[in-house]
Amino acid sequence: MLSGMPVWAQTVPAPVARSTGPAAARPAATPRPAATTPLAAPVSQTLIKTLRVEGSQRIEPETVLSYTKLRVGIPYTAETLDQALKDLQASDLFADYSISGVEDGNIVLRIRENPIINRVILEGNKALKADKITKEIKLAPRQIFTRTAVRQDIARIIELYRRQGRFAAVVDPKMVNLDQNRVDVVFEISEGPKSKVRQINILGNEVFSDDQIRGQMATKQARLFRLLSSATSYDQDRLSYDQQKLRQFYLTEGYADFRVTSAVAELTPDKKDFIITYVVEEGKRYKFGDVTVDSQIRDFDNKKLASTLPLKKGEWYNAKLVEDSVDNLSQTAGLFGYAFTEVNPEFQKDAETLTMGINFNIAEAKRTYVERVEINGNTQTQDKVVRREIRLAEGDAFNSFQVKRSQDRINSLGYFQDKMEIKQTPGSAPDRVILETNLEERSTGELQLSAGYSSLERFIIQANITQRNFRGKGQELRAGVNYSSYSKSIELGFTEPYLFDKNIAIGGDIFRRDFNSFNYVGNDRQTTYSQVSTGFQIRAGVPLTEFWSLSGRYGLSYDEVGLDQASYFTNGECDRIKAGRYLCEALGNRWTSSIGYSLIYDTLNSRLRPTAGQRFSFSQDFAGLGGDVKYIRTRAEGSKFWNLGSGFIGSIIAEGGYIHSLEKSGDEGVDRVRITDRFYLGEPQFRGFDIRGVGPRVLRQQYVTAADGTQTVVTDRNQIVDDALGGRAYYLARAEIEIPLGSGARELGLRPTIYAQVGSLFGITRPLPTATFPTSVDANGNVTVLPINTPLFDSAGRQLYFNTYTPTGATETAQRATTCQTGYSDTLGGACAGAEANIIATSAIAPFKETFLGNSPRPRLSVGIGVNWNSPFGPLRIDLAKALLTQPGDDPKLITFNVGTQF
Repeated sequence: MLSGMPVWAQTVPAPVARSTGPAAARPAATPRPAATTPLAAPVSQTLIKTLRVEGSQRIEPETVLSYTKLRVGIPYTAETLDQALKDLQASDLFADYSISGVEDGNIVLRIRENPIINRVILEGNKALKADKITKEIKLAPRQIFTRTAVRQDIARIIELYRRQGRFAAVVDPKMVNLDQNRVDVVFEISEGPKSKVRQINILGNEVFSDDQIRGQMATKQARLFRLLSSATSYDQDRLSYDQQKLRQFYLTEGYADFRVTSAVAELTPDKKDFIITYVVEEGKRYKFGDVTVDSQIRDFDNKKLASTLPLKKGEWYNAKLVEDSVDNLSQTAGLFGYAFTEVNPEFQKDAETLTMGINFNIAEAKRTYVERVEINGNTQTQDKVVRREIRLAEGDAFNSFQVKRSQDRINSLGYFQDKMEIKQTPGSAPDRVILETNLEERSTGELQLSAGYSSLERFIIQANITQRNFRGKGQELRAGVNYSSYSKSIELGFTEPYLFDKNIAIGGDIFRRDFNSFNYVGNDRQTTYSQVSTGFQIRAGVPLTEFWSLSGRYGLSYDEVGLDQASYFTNGECDRIKAGRYLCEALGNRWTSSIGYSLIYDTLNSRLRPTAGQRFSFSQDFAGLGGDVKYIRTRAEGSKFWNLGSGFIGSIIAEGGYIHSLEKSGDEGVDRVRITDRFYLGEPQFRGFDIRGVGPRVLRQQYVTAADGTQTVVTDRNQIVDDALGGRAYYLARAEIEIPLGSGARELGLRPTIYAQVGSLFGITRPLPTATFPTSVDANGNVTVLPINTPLFDSAGRQLYFNTYTPTGATETAQRATTCQTGYSDTLGGACAGAEANIIATSAIAPFKETFLGNSPRPRLSVGIGVNWNSPFGPLRIDLAKALLTQPGDDPKLITFNVGTQF
């Protein structure tokens, strides 16, 4: 077993007939350099008579001799033998070596070969996985063991831990001897704590406070609220980066002479933390002087170009505006076809007036043309799938805007790694450019088998398979099955984005969806109506311009709407008192045949996770080309995204819609748009409100009679029957900011947002009351609402009566059902005997108060925070949203979450 570095040191043996190699158990406190023991001087000009090797096992004797210059028949001296030992040591193949026979010229090289490594074992490593260490070290199984390699690997492992901020890491090497001259090498690792940045000191600053300066740095001081942040770990590379950040900060504030004179990181004695000290010189603050443009390209007007720049004379100097101006001028030149235009800002600093004049020199350039477009890195995706997204072809005049647009379109496909850039390289002539599209493909097939729980759908089971780049042609094929207590569905879909290689998209879906509407009474969920839809849709789309496109669709579906007969039917018919007039009106089976179109304007830089651009769509669907349903549904949607800088992404998303019935006027209090065709609003679209928690609804409150005989209605929302009726019109808008997190949180897939939403749902006909209950007034003027008694019928529809009789041997009367108005029959519907009048059999409907609420366009407002997490169990979103503005009848909800399904 190896216990310390001295064990690894090689000792050069003396040329005598004994081993002078290092013993494995030899103790030593500190490393020593290899030593050469002086050789006894042989007789001058003694020749080597014989030369042989002893102790070789794997290495052939001839190979051993090849490492030295000793040969039979040549003379040797003490120096030549000493050099032979050094040569053997330098080979790193031998653990022990010596020379004997120097007196008579019969030279013997005795060696002991270094062992072969059987295994390299890592122990104690938790922060760094074994695979990350093994690919950095040189020792590996079946290689020759050398102490030099061990020392180098120790240094590599320690360096890996230092990159992670663990400066207290210690590596203790050990060797386990095995048979057949083999060894196991064991690295016992003590990782130690992660070194944090305890304090950042700033010296020399007068204009900005320490906190303001620290806020510009990537490195942060270790504090309790930064427990999950990786920015508090010490990193030497980050130290250099922070100096650049400081300089950029001061340069954007006008301090053109700023510099960091020193940056020192000191490790605390316990090796747990670092204290970093910056010494800075702020200098004077400058303003912009004269800003001019000197263009060598004749197509440009210098004065007009200068007037478009974001920096103006007299404003505080800002280096960021200078960079932006260079980019603007380069892009302007690119728009005119000059691909490799050099824009050089020339500074005229005046220390007396504290002004910084800038002249942007645009070098002479030739108009550039695309020589060729190269597509590299795509192994599965066909070239044409990428090439058809590129807005430039061979021979076209170069245009930087079209290059950027091509880059955005390729990124929006979702087939390749994010942030792909099209590089521009010089072509075969000065006026030629090559566009290099270097791609890195990622998986486009998704198989999701998941089970989850949602506050919306309770238990969920999903199985979805999607291939977004089917056969590498950009086609999308998908199939999905969804089962929950709220909905069940099976869907199949296919989309061909380029039909016959023409810019025409076509696709289709077939589906069966089983949807259950429900409400809650207390904690019990009550299913109201069920809707089973079976149908298909075909669609096609064509681009009108680069940003405008038009799509059309046709759909046919068969809807079956029903109610639970045991709960809501009486005598074989829907009981309006039990179910509500509006639910009974929705019952029936009907065909819906509809045709629609969408007009879309889209400049988003990515369809998956946009950070800039805008999108607008206007859609209409006409139902009535046959079928039983007739309406026009109109919707409009718009969104705009901004990159706010520092990783913040802002967005505004708005939508609205209206549905107009084309059917004839119905009965009084009956809306011509069926309840299954209306819009609904609430969770998850409108955070801060429960499922269908916004808009027109009917609340049914039971009457409760107190001990003193007074009557009131229940006010507990959990005890009120709440039926959402939907609306003809709605609007919804959301302003949202995505907040950037550290690299560690990004790797976990966490994306927090803050947002505010406003919206409303309204526009239906006020339904008539379901029932009118009789009332009575007592002597004190108190009004009591009485139940409604409804006649009972048998299964054949015959009126039922109660016959009063006294059973044999009993003293009290009892009742029995009969169809006889007078007398009695042993069988229902049989002949009646007797003249005694019977009582009509009735059932009492407990009185309730029915209130129509929420049919108002007045805005509802909620604010909140949410987090998206791409968890190992599937996408998860948690929202904490507070409804600030509500209307009577709305159903707010503070916390919602969803896992195991897509959002």
